[in-house]
Amino acid sequence: MAIHKILRRSLSSEKRSTQVPKGHFAVYVGESEKKRFVIPLSYLNNPSFQELLCQAEEKFGFYHPMGGLTIPCSEKLFINVTSHLRKA
Repeated sequence: MAIHKILRRSLSSEKRSTQVPKGHFAVYVGESEKKRFVIPLSYLNNPSFQELLCQAEEKFGFYHPMGGLTIPCSEKLFINVTSHLRKA
């Protein structure tokens, strides 16, 4: 699936890299098992992505249990939203 290449999901939750390419940031996504995705900073300007951020703020405030930005939605929904952003 091409979106996985675009999002550059880490291969393993045990081998999370702290390195993120310039112009990108890491988020953790999932309802029970969290997966790490590296996405472009440009997504921050999109209203659809901002809605996901609002959900994260409502659920976690400034405390994110994974140590990074955690978005409380299904992986499928996240991929759906970000795939539309990629096309825009």
